[in-house]
Amino acid sequence: METLRDIVDAAARGVFPPADGGTTVVPQHSPRDAGVLSFTAHSVVFTDEDPRWVYETLAAVECDGLAASMNPRFLAAFMERTGRTTETVDAMLVGTPLPGEPPLALTEVEDAGHPRAVYARRRRDEVRVWTARGGVLVVGRGVAGRLEVSVEVDGDVRHRGLGRSLVTAARHLVGEPLWAQVAPGNARSMRAFQAAGYRPVGAEALLSARPRSAGCSDSRS
Repeated sequence: METLRDIVDAAARGVFPPADGGTTVVPQHSPRDAGVLSFTAHSVVFTDEDPRWVYETLAAVECDGLAASMNPRFLAAFMERTGRTTETVDAMLVGTPLPGEPPLALTEVEDAGHPRAVYARRRRDEVRVWTARGGVLVVGRGVAGRLEVSVEVDGDVRHRGLGRSLVTAARHLVGEPLWAQVAPGNARSMRAFQAAGYRPVGAEALLSARPRSAGCSDSRS
């Protein structure tokens, strides 16, 4: 049986589910994460709920089948069924590793109590944090154990290309595909990731078991 990690790894290689208007339901990779991945004309729902409930609920949504899994009515039913919350529907982007040293000086933060490390560990495992002058870079394992990146840029140094440099640097620090989730309305962040060579591959709605008050999405640069 194909797993969520199989699907994610294939997408990183440019191999996607068939564009047949269908939905694939697979088990969660971990108790922490459930949700929906949307590719071209195909969706993947990852949940430990009965797949029959997913298909019956999707059929009840009065919506084009190509968009039903991201329809607010389905997502609301999914949250009610699982007792989870969600924040935004993010664009998914992926970048391949790059050889050589990062293009800017980075200092890894070993202090596990660093604010960015504390925040990132709520949604990722094996979190590592680097700082650069005016910015922070975080890498950890998120959905399906894939490597995910997020960055934070100080307000007084924005609009100078630091976000792009940080997400480019991240590709030099890893040996496997690196994923990013970016709110589509965050045009600056989308431009930074795309300029750094990350490719848009789909959309994602992540359902989290943690309380909404724990914080909002870190899909920005």
